[in-house]
Amino acid sequence: MNSVAWLIVASEIGFWVLIILGLVTRYILKLKKLGLILLALTPVIDLILLIATSVDLYRGATATVAHALAAIYIGVSIAFGKSMIQWADIRFQYYITKQGPKPKRQYGMDYAKHYFKSWVQHVIAFIIGAGFLVGLIFFIDDASRTEVLAGFLKVWTLVLGIDFAISMSYFISPKKAKE
Repeated sequence: MNSVAWLIVASEIGFWVLIILGLVTRYILKLKKLGLILLALTPVIDLILLIATSVDLYRGATATVAHALAAIYIGVSIAFGKSMIQWADIRFQYYITKQGPKPKRQYGMDYAKHYFKSWVQHVIAFIIGAGFLVGLIFFIDDASRTEVLAGFLKVWTLVLGIDFAISMSYFISPKKAKE
């Protein structure tokens, strides 16, 4: 694995470490402001990854799968970050601190609407990540060095379309509760 791939792994670990530290600080240590600051630091990880990926390519590296995944990671982290933190927050409160309502599963039209909202977040992630990919392709201006980035852009476009079809299927055939 190259250095960018390791940085992606470190970024993902760092993201969740900051969330866990933020939640522990907030609910266990009762330091709400410090907990909020730790949770608010998660976008800094994205910025570090963005800079490192750009610098690596600027210095002449040929784009790899890791560079493309970095762009996708950044888009997903920005678009889904807040909802992932809320998801973790609700579960931490209920399962760890034994406070708040039990997280409930959604079914029927509620689930369809929730999944569609996630698809909209996917579109936002795509716009951010694809913007990063296109920006790198334009900035490097060497098709032989950015071929992987262009390939990932095509695949991600297809995945976004498939995710839309799945999202719509839940409106046609709503998810039923297990009996």
